[in-house]
Formats: sequence, structure tokens, C-alpha cells
Amino acid sequence: MTGSDLRGGAPLHVAVFEGDGIGPEVMAPALSLLRKAAGPRALDFEALPAGAGHYAAHGVSLPPEALETARGADAILLSAMGLPDVRYPDGTEIAPQIELRMALDLYAGVRPVTVRPGQPCPLRDERAAGIDFVLIRESTEGLFHSHGRADVTETEARETLLITRATSERLFDFAFDLAARRRAQDRGPGRVTCVDKANVFAAFAFFRRIFHERAACHPGLAADAAYVDAMALRMVREPWSLDVLVTENMFGDILSDLGAGLMGGLGFAPSADIGDDHAVFQPCHGTAPDIMGTGAANPAAMILSGALMLDWLGRRHDAPALAEAGERLRLAVGAAIGSGEARTRDAGGTASTEEFARAVEDRLG
Repeated sequence: MTGSDLRGGAPLHVAVFEGDGIGPEVMAPALSLLRKAAGPRALDFEALPAGAGHYAAHGVSLPPEALETARGADAILLSAMGLPDVRYPDGTEIAPQIELRMALDLYAGVRPVTVRPGQPCPLRDERAAGIDFVLIRESTEGLFHSHGRADVTETEARETLLITRATSERLFDFAFDLAARRRAQDRGPGRVTCVDKANVFAAFAFFRRIFHERAACHPGLAADAAYVDAMALRMVREPWSLDVLVTENMFGDILSDLGAGLMGGLGFAPSADIGDDHAVFQPCHGTAPDIMGTGAANPAAMILSGALMLDWLGRRHDAPALAEAGERLRLAVGAAIGSGEARTRDAGGTASTEEFARAVEDRLG
């Protein structure tokens, strides 16, 4: 079955948010490569308005109509959003991506960390080229639970951490399922590590207890736990030993940037926010307005996020050809990065956005 075979030949509907700053510049080559990898009739892309630029012009960052269209789509592809000088009245940056997570209950934030041979990496160890693990960040609770609803006075500010059993159970089951798939692909040993601060906070002791309860439901997989500070150290000292990490929202936010550092920067860091019924795929990097329009943006993270989308759509719709297309696109990006022939400025090279995309296309076949 191919993507175009779904629903009697109808293509899958993908809602596209082009973003701010360099967002549209990295989205364009990603869409072109997705069409090439999946086939020209497999996906139907629909551009929707949102972001800091839209907020500055219209006073709303995520129009209700755009949200409802995205809710009805088969998947959502989102580029970087936000601009440093455009903010909500409370001083926070425009972040429609967080609004989407909350509105669509996207509880599992997937942050792959992969270093390929030839890829820039700050670790001077030959084992660095074998780094391949995934950080699963809970995306709707934790310290992000009170996002936009802080209690702030002239003398103090309070924001509340929330961890619920229902969301944690879904999160842990997601992590164990991912570990099983990675083991089947020979990409990991089938081990999930819970990352928390259970030695200090009762909420995280609760989080860890639920983790071990769900681990018992997956007896064929290994399970262990680590404190977040110790895990930050381990991610630097021996990241090649990791498989699937699962953690709270804020801890995951911080550790995912550490993971991006291992890959050579945020320009190589894809992500997905996945729920039971919806999923958003986006690069981890920001909008980089300082290089907007220069053609210097690294599109790798955006393209790799699209590859994650193809894999998810293929599994969700029983369309193995789409999942295979996602894997081919992922490998093509890796080959382009590893060749060193088209390194963008953030990776110490001079290649343009278009030149890097062309290098990926050449390897996609």
C-alpha cells in the first residue's frame, strides 16, 4: 500500500504552518523533498496562518479557523515560530506550538538524538558517531501546566507543576512501545530510562512509581531510572549508552537542547509532539531572524521532522510505503551531513539552504 492508496486514492491532508523568520525558508525544501520521497500524490499540503508575524498584523497568534483545520488534518507540519520583539502582554514570546500541544493533547514530545559519521559533534570520542537515542518529553503537564496562567504579584510569582496518573501512564506506554520498535530495527537494546528528581520532590516520586508500574506491563523490555542532574552528566560522558529516556516537560525541554548540542546544534534537531489522535512535527530550532533572507539557514531539522511525520503516518494508516519513504529521507539527510560536502554555516561550512537540500535530494534517489 502507498500513501496514495489510502481512502480510495485520496492523499493524506497535512496542515502546514510556515512559521516566522527562517521558518518559510526551511519549510520550502522540506515540502519539496517530502513530495519526492512519498510520491507527488501521497500528501496534500495546506498552508495555514499562525505565528508572531500574524499576531503583529492581526492580534491573534493561532486563528481559531486554522486550529480547527489543523485538528481535522492527518498530520501537522510546523516550522519555527516566534520573534524576539513580538510578545504577548505578559511578556512571553508568541508560541502557537505550545497552544497546539495543549489543544490537541499532544502529550509525548519525541526528540531523537543521532550523530552520524562525519557529523559535527563536540565530543572527541570515536564512539560519538554511534550516538542514537530518543528523549521523550511529556508535553502538556509538568511546569508547563500553568503556561499563560501564572499567579504573579509585585512580591512573588507562582506557577504550578502538575503530574497526573492518566497522562503519565500514556506517556510511559508510548516510551516502551518506541523502545520495542527501536529494538526491532536494531537501533537500541529495548531499554527505557525514567529521568526525574524523585529524591527531592514527591511529585517526581509519584512519577517514578507510575513508571515502574507500567514497566511491569512490558516485561520484555528493560527499565531503569536516573535523576535529571546525573542524566545531564551521563549525556555528556557516555551518550552512546542511552536508548529511550522519558521525563517531565521542563526537564525534557532542557535535556533536548543538550541532545541538540551533541548533534552539532539545533539545526540538526528534529522533533514531534504526538497524542492519541493528532501529531505535530517541527524542528527544535528557533526563527533566527538575524539570518533571515540570507539563504544560510540549515534545513536539516525541518527535513528530518518531515521524515518523522512520514514514519508516523505510515504506521498510523497501515501504509508501509510511507514509513519506508520516511526512512529513506532520514538516511539521505544523514548521508548528506556525513559527506561534509554541503555544510551550512552553523556546521562550520558555507553551503546555502538550497545547496544542502540539493545534496539530500541527490542521495534520496
